[in-house]
Amino acid sequence: MPLTPLDIHNKEFGRRLRGYDEDEVNEFLDQVIKDYEALIRENKDLQGQILGLQEKLNHFMTIEDTLSKTIIVAQNAADEVKTNSKKEAQLIVKEAEKNADRIINDALAKSRSIAIEVEELKKQASIYRTRFRSLVEAQLELLKEESWESLEESRLVAAE
Repeated sequence: MPLTPLDIHNKEFGRRLRGYDEDEVNEFLDQVIKDYEALIRENKDLQGQILGLQEKLNHFMTIEDTLSKTIIVAQNAADEVKTNSKKEAQLIVKEAEKNADRIINDALAKSRSIAIEVEELKKQASIYRTRFRSLVEAQLELLKEESWESLEESRLVAAE
């Protein structure tokens, strides 16, 4: 058990012949009591400060731990967002490529259809031209025949 200032104050020394001066010993003990009490008070103050600092340290350690966990969660969330963004971008690119392929295929199909239609129109135009030429030539042949001239003469005679 530690020594207290009261223990020092109550300490009685045995008396002997030619012993120490009692007043000097009492003065010294009084000084030791004062210093010892001051040290005890200082020790209690320091222990209180230590407890306060320990509480602050625990608080800051808790904050640090929370921040570390938060950073880890944020990093994981960022990684997940990045991964999802990459996947979404890839899907968008694939969809765009499919749409582009579809548009190109539709355009090619329309182009082929139009080319076939143009060829068909050219054939029809050629057939029409040939038939029209034949008709015109046949009409010219009719006009060149002598029977036409006889018809014209008979018409003139009838008109007179």
